[in-house]
Amino acid sequence: MKKLFCLLLAVAMTLALVACGSGSNQPSQPGQSGQPSPTGSQPSEPEQKFKIGIVTGSVSQSEDDRRGAEAFQQMYGEDMVKLAIYPDNFTEELETTIQTIVNLSDDPDIKAIIVNQAVPGTTEAFRQIKERRPDIICIAGESHEDLPEIGSAADLVCNNDFVARGYLIIRTAHELGCDTFVHISFPRHMSYETMSRRVAIMEAACEEFGMKFVLETAPDPTTDVGVAGAQAYILEKVPEWVEKYGENAAYFCTNDAHTEPLIKQLLEYGGYFIEADLPSPTMGYPGALGIDLTAEAGDYAKILAKVESAVVEKGGAGRFGTWAYSYGYTVSAGLAQHALNVLKGESELCDMDDIARAFQVFSPNAEWNGSGYVNLATGVKSENTFLIYQDTYIMGNPGKYMGNASVEVPEKYFTIS
Repeated sequence: MKKLFCLLLAVAMTLALVACGSGSNQPSQPGQSGQPSPTGSQPSEPEQKFKIGIVTGSVSQSEDDRRGAEAFQQMYGEDMVKLAIYPDNFTEELETTIQTIVNLSDDPDIKAIIVNQAVPGTTEAFRQIKERRPDIICIAGESHEDLPEIGSAADLVCNNDFVARGYLIIRTAHELGCDTFVHISFPRHMSYETMSRRVAIMEAACEEFGMKFVLETAPDPTTDVGVAGAQAYILEKVPEWVEKYGENAAYFCTNDAHTEPLIKQLLEYGGYFIEADLPSPTMGYPGALGIDLTAEAGDYAKILAKVESAVVEKGGAGRFGTWAYSYGYTVSAGLAQHALNVLKGESELCDMDDIARAFQVFSPNAEWNGSGYVNLATGVKSENTFLIYQDTYIMGNPGKYMGNASVEVPEKYFTIS
């Protein structure tokens, strides 16, 4: 009997210990303790840890792109936002460019990678990332590669609206009294569908508005001539062009590095500059005008006011334009914000309204327009590739918006190739 009593006592103590252990290690669920659950409450969950990577060009080649990435990092912290820079000479250093993008995926906490501008090599980099980390959201801003190609590897692509802008830039020049439009580029850029298609649209629009269309070639800054050589060429040629085409000619260049010397010389010798390829009051203007925007950094209302004042002082009122908020800056920061909203479950990745909402964080009150990209070869409208643009602001005393975000572009321009 003694042995039996001891055995029963041991079993009882064991069962009591198991019950205590179960109660201390397992959190009770709402309603399990006999207490009513709070209306609409959910059990708390640990916050998901993730990081976002942004790859841009350098300050010398793509300052606004880089500053936008830095602004997003400053907003959310270096622990959450990782930045990288692809080589200036990305056409010659393709493997380095690819590896720079892919390396971000080595961090297991990286859940989204944005590349702006998406230079050659981005498609291959995204494919490699997807093979090893299909969970990472890959986003391309301002792709240099064919849109159907990069769209096959990226989850989302956003480019400036080369179709609508091809028409609207010419329309604006015409409204300002220009009689000639001079397009400056080089073979590498003209091999891109986005730029070659825009040239064709610009030429057709010039014909509609009775303007002369001219193609001029300048050195590619990514070749041996470098940025300095390409800029020196523009400085030398603009006086000749103004003499040849007159002071009522408007000029447009496809490369960021060409922008500063072009604006500088047009202010000196005459001519119009509607907006940059990737428009911004900081694109070309500070260097051309010799002004320091350090104190205004990040505040585009103050930046625009200072740039506009300097343009007017130089006699450029009514001849020089831009977008009030930097395109490159907004795309870097806005796409990263969009990725964050998607990761948090607050936005849909390929919803234009959600993309615009993210852009608004970094371009408050700016008017944007855009649409899905249509592949001319197939006639198919892409579900993950969007073309976007902001209204054009012409600096003066006072300056004015041209209302381009609400202009209906004639349907025929969407089928010109």
